[in-house]
Amino acid sequence: MDLKVVIIEDEKHSRETLKSLLEEFCKNVKVIATADSVKEGVKVLSIYSPDVVFLDIELQPGTGFDVLEQIKEPTFEVIFTTAFEKYAIKAIKFSSLDYLLKPIDLDELQESVEKARTRMDTNVYRQQIDTLMQNLSRGTNKQEKICLATTAGMEFIAIEDVVLCKADGSYTSFILKDKSSLMVSKHLKEYENLLSDQQFMRVHNSYLINLNEVKKYIKSDGGYIIMSNDMHVSISPRKKEDLLDAMKRL
Repeated sequence: MDLKVVIIEDEKHSRETLKSLLEEFCKNVKVIATADSVKEGVKVLSIYSPDVVFLDIELQPGTGFDVLEQIKEPTFEVIFTTAFEKYAIKAIKFSSLDYLLKPIDLDELQESVEKARTRMDTNVYRQQIDTLMQNLSRGTNKQEKICLATTAGMEFIAIEDVVLCKADGSYTSFILKDKSSLMVSKHLKEYENLLSDQQFMRVHNSYLINLNEVKKYIKSDGGYIIMSNDMHVSISPRKKEDLLDAMKRL
């Protein structure tokens, strides 16, 4: 069965290039409509029932998020496209939604299409969009929630409820205030990059901590910290000074 696609992109060349790539190099994909503005995008989505929408973040005037705000009950997957890595990209990552940077790489496009084809979970998607819009409404790099893909499904967690993240090989465990934990199949480095603006700090190869949840710093035994849940966390020698400086700035 063909995957029905709508493209919302204000640049004609980008719109036509994406359409050609999808139809020529992505199996069983049919572009059923295109739009070049927020108004036209909302109109197209009210007429057609796409499976996937490729949505440009920077529409003139307006943004792709303005389109989503006007779609009350979305039943499609969204793949954002953008030429700019701004704070919006970080919000998208926190929501575990997909995006492509322009110029669009063919392999990444094909991968995104196949992921969209297999997901198709409307309820989870709506929660992801809600998380995205809530985070964006803050108007800063400070995010409110993060969406974590676990083996059981998607979990939507308030960032302030995360005490620390612990590396476990190629996996990462999120330790929460209620002492529960969630394991995610991504390296700790990815979350270090994602949470760097949220008062999280990598203090050890194995630990990324929420600075707001540090209860005590102990100088003895090489130096370690006690978190709010009483977990003891080792500190790499080269991170001690950075940690103490960061704690003073809180």
